Amino acid sequence: MTPEQVKRELDGTLEDIEKYLNWQRGTADGFNQRLKTSLRQSMEARKTKLLQDRNLVAGLGFPMKPRADAPPTYSAPQVRRKVQPPPAASSAPFKPEPVLDEANYKHILNVIDNMTVVMERSPTAFAEMGEEDIRQHYLVQLNGHFEGTATGETFNHQGKTDILIRVDGRNIFIAECKFWRGEKQFLETVDQILSYLSWRDTKAAIILFNRNKGFTQVLEKIKEATSLHPHRKLGPTVETESRFRYVFGNPTDHSREIILTVVAFDVPSSSEE
Repeated sequence: MTPEQVKRELDGTLEDIEKYLNWQRGTADGFNQRLKTSLRQSMEARKTKLLQDRNLVAGLGFPMKPRADAPPTYSAPQVRRKVQPPPAASSAPFKPEPVLDEANYKHILNVIDNMTVVMERSPTAFAEMGEEDIRQHYLVQLNGHFEGTATGETFNHQGKTDILIRVDGRNIFIAECKFWRGEKQFLETVDQILSYLSWRDTKAAIILFNRNKGFTQVLEKIKEATSLHPHRKLGPTVETESRFRYVFGNPTDHSREIILTVVAFDVPSSSEE
C-alpha cells in the first residue's frame, strides 16, 4: 500500500468519525441541557422542602390558656392569656423552641394600639412623660393580657427600651421603644432589634413615639428609611395609618424570614421639641 492510499484511508476514517460525532452531538447537547434543567429543579425542590421543614418546626406555636379572673384593660376587653410551651417527649432528641403565633402577635399590636388611643384622649396626662414612663403604661396593659409560665412575668424590660415575652428563658417577642429622632437613629434601631433575634425568632416590633411637627412627613420618612435597609425583603404592608409590617431576612441566614412591624404614634407634648 502506497503512502497516498494510507492517507486517503485515514482521511476517510476521520471523516466518518466526524460525521458520526455530528449525528450524536445534537442528541448529547439536548441531553446535557435537559440534565442541567432537571438538576436545577431537583435542587430547588430540595431546598424548598428543607426550608418548609425548618419553618414547620420553628413555626410550632404554643397554646394560650385563658383566665376568667383577668380584669379588662381600657378598650381591649380580652382575657388574660397564659403562654405555655408544648411538652417535649423525654425520648425526643430535639425539643422545638417556642415561637409566637400570628394570632397573639396581632393581639399584642392591638393592645399597643388601644393604649395609644387612651393617650390621645388624655393628652395632658402624658404630655410630660418621657420614653421610660410611656413604656411602662404599655407594659401595664400587656401584663394584663399575658402571663409567662417560664419567668412568672411575661412582659418586663431590660435597660430602658425592651419589651419582651419570655418562655423557657428565651425571648420570643421583642419590641424596641424609641422617640423619633431621624432616619439614621431609626435604622440603628432596626439593626439593634435584628441583633436580638435568634434563628428561630420570627416576630418583633418597633414602637416609635413622635413629638415632632408634621407626623405625616415622619410616617413617609419611616417607610423611605426602611426601604433602604439591606435586610428588608418585603413591605410595607399598611395595617393602619401608622402601622407598617415588613418581612426581613435574618442577618445570619437571609433565607430565614422575620416579621417586623413598625408602629408609630404621635404622642402629646407640653412644648415644641
